[in-house]
Amino acid sequence: MLFLKKVEIFTDGACLGNPGPGGWAALLRYGNSEKEISGHDSHTTNNRMELTAVIEALSLLKGKCTVRITTDSKYVVDSVNLGRAAQWRLKGWKKSDNKPALNSDLWEKLLDASARHDCTFLWIRGHAGHAENERCDEIAVRQAKAAAEAVKPYAGSKG
Repeated sequence: MLFLKKVEIFTDGACLGNPGPGGWAALLRYGNSEKEISGHDSHTTNNRMELTAVIEALSLLKGKCTVRITTDSKYVVDSVNLGRAAQWRLKGWKKSDNKPALNSDLWEKLLDASARHDCTFLWIRGHAGHAENERCDEIAVRQAKAAAEAVKPYAGSKG
């Protein structure tokens, strides 16, 4: 019998405007060990940041693991748990109304990354006192602000 490592992942994404500068954050927990990761994009959407947080967290796992992913993104959780993303892929990234599925590049990565593990996606209400979600939110917002600062025009420039 193969025993898989049990890993918890908590994620969040943030965007200042939608689209706008965005940030993402993830907290990975294995036993008593924790690792925080985060990043930003100068022009993105909140959904892209939510997806990126999960993808980046899963990409750090070296071998097959049992993974519980907790996020406040219904977009991510429902699209995976209800099979929507898998259906979009089967239909060539078209939704049931034949309109293009948004973020297909990231969905492709997320579906591939999650297939390498035994993943469970759990939704929790955001901004409701969930300690790990609040921590990820704070980091993601900080990253979004860093992205916004990075794209501000130089104050001394002309034109």
